[in-house]
Amino acid sequence: MNTPRTTLYRDKQNAKLMGVCSGIADYTGVNAFWIRLGFLAALFTGILSPVIIPLYLLAGLLLNKKPAHLYTDNDEQKYWQRVRQNPKRTVREVRGKFRDIDRRLAQVETYYVSSNPRLNSEIERLRLTD
Repeated sequence: MNTPRTTLYRDKQNAKLMGVCSGIADYTGVNAFWIRLGFLAALFTGILSPVIIPLYLLAGLLLNKKPAHLYTDNDEQKYWQRVRQNPKRTVREVRGKFRDIDRRLAQVETYYVSSNPRLNSEIERLRLTD
């Protein structure tokens, strides 16, 4: 699962400082405001404040910039955020959609074959020759 769409980036397009908080927001799907607010709350309440600033600076230096055209639209961005949050759930959703498509296609096929006696007789003739 190491594709460009499942990697944590710095989001310089929506950045306030180095783009770390907006990158985390893009990665998780949480609004950047809440990520920044949580960062500031942890910083000002003293919880982990000796650790927060060095981690932020380290992430700002080590993370790559988010590619400009990583997603084609918002739907694709939301899909990849769901994949990162819970890959198994996303696989189940995709499988369910394919099952639904397969079921609908079988219904169309059944309708078309049953309403076309010539096609139905040709299919039966092919089954008997095998």
